[in-house]
Amino acid sequence: MDQLELFDLPNPCIGVCENNSRGYCLGCLRSRDERFNWHNKPVAERSHILKLLEQRRARRDAKLAQLAAEKAAQQKQNSGEIPAVNDNMPIIWDLEL
Repeated sequence: MDQLELFDLPNPCIGVCENNSRGYCLGCLRSRDERFNWHNKPVAERSHILKLLEQRRARRDAKLAQLAAEKAAQQKQNSGEIPAVNDNMPIIWDLEL
């Protein structure tokens, strides 16, 4: 038995209801279909969605760490600490989940 089955599954909404370009909520990372009628979904479906959200958070956090590292490297290049390698590096603001 999965541990999530032992507890009532809360709505993961955190009140930041804005979609990215792929349709995922920036607050809870759910798609529109995953958000719609949350309380009427079967426990198994809600449990599956919560597991997907964990994976999406991990990917988002890894992408944010990568972007932070790239930004730090770019700042070092701009300050002259290291030689410039590629000045055409695009900055990605819309994270892919």
